[in-house]
Amino acid sequence: MQSLHDIPAPAKLNLFLHITGRRADGYHLLQSVFMLIDWCDTLHLDLRTDGQLSREDLTTPLPPDDLCLRAARLLQQHTGCRFGAHIGIEKRIPAQAGMGGGSSDAASVLLGLNRLWQLGLSREQLCQLGVQLGADVPFFLGGHNAWVEGIGEQLTPITLPPVHAVVAKPAAGLDTKLIFSDPFLSRDTKPAIVAVFADSASSLDALRFGRNDLQAVAERLCPDVSTALQWLASKGLAGRMTGSGSAVFALSPTPVDVKDAPPDWQVRCCSGLGVHPLVDWATSDSLSVGSKQ
Repeated sequence: MQSLHDIPAPAKLNLFLHITGRRADGYHLLQSVFMLIDWCDTLHLDLRTDGQLSREDLTTPLPPDDLCLRAARLLQQHTGCRFGAHIGIEKRIPAQAGMGGGSSDAASVLLGLNRLWQLGLSREQLCQLGVQLGADVPFFLGGHNAWVEGIGEQLTPITLPPVHAVVAKPAAGLDTKLIFSDPFLSRDTKPAIVAVFADSASSLDALRFGRNDLQAVAERLCPDVSTALQWLASKGLAGRMTGSGSAVFALSPTPVDVKDAPPDWQVRCCSGLGVHPLVDWATSDSLSVGSKQ
């Protein structure tokens, strides 16, 4: 096998995001439900026999040492693989949006190179590497929509109903570190129970569970978040910020016309994904990757 092209890396939405505490090392403890959507980056992997790793930005320029290269380097070092790869990235998921684009790219690189280099690592082994790259990476490796806890590495797969989501990313972005370091951020939300969510997750109303604890801070730091929420409200939609922003979204049982969105925003009407497009690219001994036993 010499290449793998057109590899999808889907974005996610946080249907809610509660901050329940903070560890001694500074990492925040959270609870959330992550939902995969069909807003995707696309990766292209070509085998290099010289052991070198290189990257080509086919759309938006990325930082010199982005998560894709770091993921490839980590996999190479962990396995002792002597092959290298050239990674082409068609970037479509907005940056600083809270949609997990960089983490999803890293996960797809791990899955793709595991196949291209014929390493045979299991999903669990890839997740152990992924968490070293970022808290969201194990979710994208897990293959399923999930109830998420810990710092993001504890996953319980859940089934969500078919749904559409209007996703709006205003021009301004938000730095995750800036939000999590804000002294006014609430960090003591009472933990919820996955069964309470899962028992009623077949209805659209249940997907409006909870809130995003980061949203109030984000609106103060980035007024565009409030503007985007007001735009959704003008369509009769109840909006919420995803992740650490600045993208906002609203769920709908049917597609929504978004042609009137401001021209400098990135706006799409997306569909939820039942499973990750690469769910079969790694073997798994358990459906609850990283979950509590």
